[in-house]
Amino acid sequence: MKITVVGLGKIGLPLAVQFARSGHQVFGADVNERLVDVVNSGVEPFPGEANLAEYLKEVVSSGDLRATTDTTAAVADSDAVVVVVPLFVDDEARPDFGWMDSATKDIARGLKRGTLVSFETTLPVGTTRTRWKPMLEEVSGLAEGTDFHLVFSPERVLTGRVFADLRKYPKLVGGLSQAGAAAAQEFYESVLQFDERPDLQRPNGVWDLGSAEAAEMAKLAETTYRDVNIALANQFGAFAASHGIDVYQVIEASNSQPYSHIHRPGIAVGGHCIPVYPRLYLWNDPDATVVRAAREANAAMPAYSVGLAAEAAGGSLEGLTVAVLGASYRGGVKETAFSGVFATVAELERAGARVVVHDPMFTDAELRDLGWEPYALGGPVDVVVVQADHSEYRSLSATDFPGVRAVVDGRRTLDRTQFPGVRFLVVGQAEQRA
Repeated sequence: MKITVVGLGKIGLPLAVQFARSGHQVFGADVNERLVDVVNSGVEPFPGEANLAEYLKEVVSSGDLRATTDTTAAVADSDAVVVVVPLFVDDEARPDFGWMDSATKDIARGLKRGTLVSFETTLPVGTTRTRWKPMLEEVSGLAEGTDFHLVFSPERVLTGRVFADLRKYPKLVGGLSQAGAAAAQEFYESVLQFDERPDLQRPNGVWDLGSAEAAEMAKLAETTYRDVNIALANQFGAFAASHGIDVYQVIEASNSQPYSHIHRPGIAVGGHCIPVYPRLYLWNDPDATVVRAAREANAAMPAYSVGLAAEAAGGSLEGLTVAVLGASYRGGVKETAFSGVFATVAELERAGARVVVHDPMFTDAELRDLGWEPYALGGPVDVVVVQADHSEYRSLSATDFPGVRAVVDGRRTLDRTQFPGVRFLVVGQAEQRA
């Protein structure tokens, strides 16, 4: 089978490699010419994805994967098309379909009879049927359900562990017709392999949810649940901290009962998914008060954490040097998408602090390009704020921060015993003296 994957980002490229390693001829289409050249050289274009460097070199060398900037030509030579192009959302929960519209029209220009088109980018409910179907039909002149099939099948993986997640989680599909769903099931069964999951009520594999809308909502539901859960944990944490209670013990105790699955509090919710997809859900369902309140609560956590820093520093951050540890949205990933670092730095600067940023995954030049003054461990600093839980931070101590007098650990990453005599606060936890 010949397959085109449109969008060679941190999800699309591993997908293309996975399909190629499953015995198929794959075209990776992307508008970024430099990225295409790097992929065709067999070199991993971004770090941190387990096994990608090895697998990419393997499938490029064998000729099973070739990248191109000509989406239309690739689609014209393919039996199946998988779309993983980014969808952007503004603060008012309005989707910006610009990149996806452009890619979809390019796909339509090359679409031929018998092709399966699967959108994996997370979408508002109804988008596959009401936006992509008419666009593909109008530009191609073909009829969906007769000449080609269109389905939605959300990506459900995390960067850094894409290949493992592809095996671990059921592949959800929803078609616009039974024939389309059947074609999608056959396709994904030929390109994915699944681990046994005795914990699931039905066997792990490709699950047909009955409609594109159900598949669209499933992805929004699973990520929105996490945002709401984290907001609840954050509110529990703020209350517990103000009453001298260790919320982490509370959460551990609560989760020992099988119907409780409380997440952990933290300084921010970042990444491509959790801060974004609740906004897509709200675009469909603006009356979802629980979802809206949760999103607002989580968005307020950087300001709350900076307030803790001011308290720990004696009431004010004016004129103090504050080192923010972690530009990434989460530990071990070199990615700043919707990272809490942006709001944290902005709040610190608003409080009058001089802010410096450290991240072991970014060079000083990269941090400067993002608009921040880099910080090197060992430099004098008044306050430390942990924003990302990089593993490198677990062994840090007060000696790494000469002059530090206050620490706010937003990810419960540092060892407080390594900061004797320093005011040490953990977001969501009552203060304990080192």
